[in-house]
Amino acid sequence: MLSSLSQGCSPEQVAGRLRREADGQTVIGCETIYRFIYAQLKRTNDGAWRHYLPRAKFKRGRRRKKGGSPALHIKDRVSIHERTAIAQDRRQAGHWEADFMLFARYGQSVLVLHERTSRFTLVLRTANRKAEPTANLIAELLRPLPKTRKRTLTFDNGTEFAEHHRLPIKTFFCDPHAPWQKGGVENVIGRIRRFLPRRTNLDELDPNHILTAARTYNHTPRKCLDFQTPAEVFSRALHFKWESTSRPAPG
Repeated sequence: MLSSLSQGCSPEQVAGRLRREADGQTVIGCETIYRFIYAQLKRTNDGAWRHYLPRAKFKRGRRRKKGGSPALHIKDRVSIHERTAIAQDRRQAGHWEADFMLFARYGQSVLVLHERTSRFTLVLRTANRKAEPTANLIAELLRPLPKTRKRTLTFDNGTEFAEHHRLPIKTFFCDPHAPWQKGGVENVIGRIRRFLPRRTNLDELDPNHILTAARTYNHTPRKCLDFQTPAEVFSRALHFKWESTSRPAPG
């Protein structure tokens, strides 16, 4: 249990995965795991125990986010309200969200692309957040995917996404000051902060650490996926697509 927690799984994910592997039988409840961790924090006064929790908090609860995105005028910008209903409900694969993960040192950033149905996520450090290189990088990341796995891509209103119209995918933008409208990628960034805190100096970081953070997230079971991992769901969708298109047509 502690091994899974130390690798980034939440108590709910640990409990859910154990239940799935035990054919639906409850092995341990997530609340039991939370109570155990917080009891150790209180009993031993050892703050290291909090690192067994996804966001390493001393107390449970949410923190308010400050600030927001400025309203910007972007060429060919299409509102998220024009995105199809099927993209909204996560039933169809191929709908993505993108954002940058920022750090305390000026200019350091990591690009995060999140697929809404499988929750599969790509994480890559960038040299800067200029619009043209960002569009080129996103295009390169999406290029190997079949068309059915790159249907739409949703951004906030940052100028780094101003060259969106050059991408081979339909693009949409959240309302100003409404980052929760792309809540999937916002959630991912919060989870990956465990491995890449804001104070991290990327220049001193082994590049493999970023890959490991992405790999850990993609191989962590999620309740919303019936405690399958994003990698399992995404790879199965791709395998089905490639397998179905590679078979010869019946004679």
